[in-house]
Amino acid sequence: MSLVRLNIKGISYSQTQNGAYALILNEIEGDRKLPIVIGAFEAQSIAIALEKEIRPPRPLTHDLFKNFADRFDIVVKQVIIHKLVDGVFYSSLICERDKIEEIIDARTSDAIALALRFDAPIFTYKNILDKAGIYLKVDPKKDDEETEDSVLVDDILAGELEPAVSKEDYSSKSLEELHTLLEEAVNNEDYEKAASIRDEISKR
Repeated sequence: MSLVRLNIKGISYSQTQNGAYALILNEIEGDRKLPIVIGAFEAQSIAIALEKEIRPPRPLTHDLFKNFADRFDIVVKQVIIHKLVDGVFYSSLICERDKIEEIIDARTSDAIALALRFDAPIFTYKNILDKAGIYLKVDPKKDDEETEDSVLVDDILAGELEPAVSKEDYSSKSLEELHTLLEEAVNNEDYEKAASIRDEISKR
């Protein structure tokens, strides 16, 4: 089975599942997307890894794993989303230490959060992309734990990604005020707000 490389297109708040986020993966050499429902914590961790300029005051769980792996010379070489069963994705971390390769089972959301921190490529098999391209339905009666890392059916798939919250207007703030607000947002672990403030600073 041939592997297809993916990149991260974005994260959106799920309109159909309360408290869940949609992680949208895009095939690099094509237009198909792989939408995955993930929890709020994992969405925050992935968003922080994508926003290189935002540094949490204390390491998050995935940062701790990265620091631990660095200390013991363990490298995550790649992530493979290798199975899709009943709408749930299964992933593997391909790790290497002392030139010995190991395969470790992981939730897809955790695997991607780690792939970003190790600059590791993300792959899936072509047949999984073909299956998920049909946008399989998620049973809304299932609880959050069961539906996590499952295929998302949402209006998100039809067009643009909607932001999780409406962005506050920071255009009237001075640069000094923006830097103060950014520091406060990071200290309060409000990383979505911090990202909006950082975008406004970048525009200036």
